[in-house]
Amino acid sequence: MDSTLVNWEALDRLILDFAKSENLIDDSASTSTISFPSSSPSSFSSSYQSRFIIRQIRRFLESGDIDSTLHLLRSHAPFILDDRRLLFRLQKQKFMELLRRGTDEARDSAIECIRTALAPCALDAYPEAYEEFKHILLAFIYDKDDQNSPVTKAWSERRRFEIAGLMSSVLRAHLQAYDPVFSMTLRYLISIHKGFCIHQGISSPISDLTERLLLEERDPPAVPQESFYEAPPFDEVDIQALAHAVELTRQGAIDSLRFAKGDLFQAFQNELCRMKVDVSMLDELVREYCVYRGIVDSGLALPSVPGLKTLAEPLKVGQSEPGCCSSRNYSFEGDNNSNKHSDGENSVSNAHMNVSPEDSVDVNSIQGTDVELRYACESTSYHEDCSTSGSHQAGISKVLQRNRNYTIGERSKRKRWRGRQDEEDYKQDLNATASSTNLSRDKQGFEKHPSADINARDDKNEIVLGMKELVGRGMAAEVVEEVTALDPNFFMQNHVLLFQLKQVEFLKLVSSGDHTSALRVASSHLGPIASRDPSLLKPLKETLLALLRPNEDALGKGLPLHALSTSLQVAIGQKLGIEEPQLMKLMRATLHTHNEWFKLQMCKDRFESLLRVDSLKDVNTPLISACSMSKSNADSCTHGSSQVTISSSTRVSEEGSSPAQESSRDVCDENAILKVMEFLALPRADAIHLLAQYNGNAETVIQQIFA
Repeated sequence: MDSTLVNWEALDRLILDFAKSENLIDDSASTSTISFPSSSPSSFSSSYQSRFIIRQIRRFLESGDIDSTLHLLRSHAPFILDDRRLLFRLQKQKFMELLRRGTDEARDSAIECIRTALAPCALDAYPEAYEEFKHILLAFIYDKDDQNSPVTKAWSERRRFEIAGLMSSVLRAHLQAYDPVFSMTLRYLISIHKGFCIHQGISSPISDLTERLLLEERDPPAVPQESFYEAPPFDEVDIQALAHAVELTRQGAIDSLRFAKGDLFQAFQNELCRMKVDVSMLDELVREYCVYRGIVDSGLALPSVPGLKTLAEPLKVGQSEPGCCSSRNYSFEGDNNSNKHSDGENSVSNAHMNVSPEDSVDVNSIQGTDVELRYACESTSYHEDCSTSGSHQAGISKVLQRNRNYTIGERSKRKRWRGRQDEEDYKQDLNATASSTNLSRDKQGFEKHPSADINARDDKNEIVLGMKELVGRGMAAEVVEEVTALDPNFFMQNHVLLFQLKQVEFLKLVSSGDHTSALRVASSHLGPIASRDPSLLKPLKETLLALLRPNEDALGKGLPLHALSTSLQVAIGQKLGIEEPQLMKLMRATLHTHNEWFKLQMCKDRFESLLRVDSLKDVNTPLISACSMSKSNADSCTHGSSQVTISSSTRVSEEGSSPAQESSRDVCDENAILKVMEFLALPRADAIHLLAQYNGNAETVIQQIFA
């Protein structure tokens, strides 16, 4: 299954918001290395408290503690007890839990519960409530271990989980305590991924993750009150969109819309949050990603190697060590002209070693090929760990020495991962117990991995993050030098990354008005690389067009470099034996199937903006040669940190719709599609396929099916 481009910066924002809203990170005294706009702390706190209360109520119900549940409901959600249907179910479960204890005292309490609470509530809860009340009295004479009794289901502990799920669904909707956007997005993308694989009859390359992360079981749906049953009919477009987005029957979608009072997006969120995920696994995936991306600290010691210079005498980033040349040329096999301009290149690199992050470059001038792993690691063995060789160890030591000051400064700014300590405190009922559990868990982790291995892995990760930071600041010449010091052969195996870094260096020189040095970089690096890879000739030509622009046009426009920095991070990480986070693999695969699924549906995803799916696909087109330098195409590009925006409908038509799909879309009327979907309970793609066979006539399709 092909991968797809992902806006990792957008994913960083979603992940950070998720970690903050779930209280997984300590954000009190640090600033992330990445600056993100996010929701206010007060809104996070309020939403988190509501979700925490719901989780407490769920645990009480799953353990059979109805009295504690009622106490929490009276304190935080008294409106639930005003709903006689829900109150009756709670009292009925309380009656069964009292009998389950098996003592005479508990039996007397059960009788009192019937007299004072259950019987009065059964009179007006709902039409079937009184019959259920009489039926449950049989529990007095049939034992819980009697598998042939008429009240076996009432005795089943599964009832605890059913009522816990129902209460969670109702509370979540009433308190607007939805899960963080990232959690809902992941549920949605995995659900579509599974459905697409089944529909196409293909196996999923990430099934080991999706099967463990998204559970098959869902919470029961919240039942709308009787007054909502007379609600006006809903738009069939909304019904079908909801039904197929979250795999509901048509009636289930109608009931969900009734409960949400016709609000499609609220109904959609209600249904998504009914899907269950393995929370501990999700947290671990998020933590792994955050450490890899430098959002949170790894929790390990600062990198240290023998012979490191003291903090009193740090080397600046990009400063050359004695005996280390400040600039290098890179030759490819058969390249006889690679050293032609070496002297000039040295002067260019030395003159532009310290480039401030505020320096800007014309985004439209950077044209390249796919910055993802398709090129970045095409010649690299994914399983090769070169760090064991002497040359790589020496390279690591040198880079760490030059970046020691940077490493300490950046790590001090990262957030600290705290995990679900509130959850642990609640479950253990003692803060000390929870803390000791976490310490024990950490100790086990250190025992499993020797300290030397941990420090070595942490050293490598700091190097990779340092490279990523330099690219993000546009310091291309420094990056090339640092990477070559680490591995002299790296750019021979990843020539597209070198080409893109030299593009950045070229455009910075153009922006500063140094056209002579810029042409020297182009002739000594960009030209030779493009001559060996014809696919780079077009982006080379478009890059050279920057010379024709006045200096003021090239200045003042930010250069989005995070896609390039991520590609370099992944490529260097794999070279050093650092595995890519599983979450990155998961996002690539699920976003790809999301694209393919809606090509089959021949429509736009109505929920992609709500879940930020569109921003995750909104990649930096200037770095992947998707934005032309022509005026007409330049008008469609946005500059700065934002990316080129392409709607889903545009993607569907431009990213590979077949002629058959286009003709089917032309034949079929939207009302005809909806009619076939409604009457035959078919997915949209199947309805379109049938209509195409009968010239778009819905009545003919229905007649043929029933004939």
